[in-house]
Formats: sequence, structure tokens, C-alpha cells
Amino acid sequence: QVQLVESGGGLVQAGGSLRLSCAASGSIFSIDTMGWYRQAPGKQRELVATMTSGGSTNYADSVKGRFTISRDNAKNTVYLQMNSLKPEDTAVYYCTAEGRSLDSVWVRRPYWGQGTQVTVSL
Repeated sequence: QVQLVESGGGLVQAGGSLRLSCAASGSIFSIDTMGWYRQAPGKQRELVATMTSGGSTNYADSVKGRFTISRDNAKNTVYLQMNSLKPEDTAVYYCTAEGRSLDSVWVRRPYWGQGTQVTVSL
């Protein structure tokens, strides 16, 4: 199995910054796209940003110009630098990765972390 562990969430004032990290571990055969989703109370989970193993990125319109996704393929780790945070960015942020585990290399599937809370106050 593949496990994802997030870190870096917390409480910050509007206009501040936070950096989230997510490391994949376990019986990894390969990791393809990695990224971040978020879910605010009473809302559906939504895409924040993704990055392929080749470096192509995709961002939600609401975070373009403020958030930057990056990754270290050698460490199977993805980061999300969040600047100019707004109260509407408050949510649980989930790391996701598409990949294959050593015990099922023919199956490419998504994996999810447990989530980390980001709270932006006025």
C-alpha cells in the first residue's frame, strides 16, 4: 500500500502564508500526478492544484497567482506554497497521488492523505 502524510497546516491571518508538504511512502512502484484538493465545511471537495511527474501543473482559478505547487520526485513529496491567504481558503487540505504499489503494479489508482486543516482569520 501507499500512504500519504501531510504536514504544514495551521492558523494564519489573512494575507499570510503557509507551506504544506505531503510525502508518499510504503510499497511504491511509481507515482504519477500529485496534488492538492480542499474541502470547506458544507462544500464539496475541490481541486486546488496538481503536478505531473514531468512538471506540468494545473491550478484552480481561485488560487492562480497566489499558490504554487512543486514536488521532489526523488522523495515522492509534493509541496503547496500558499501566499496572500484569504478567509475563503479556510478548508481541510488533502494530498492526493496517482500511482502504482509494488503489490499491484498493473493497477494505477488514486491515494489520499488524511487531510490537514488550514484556517485563515480576518
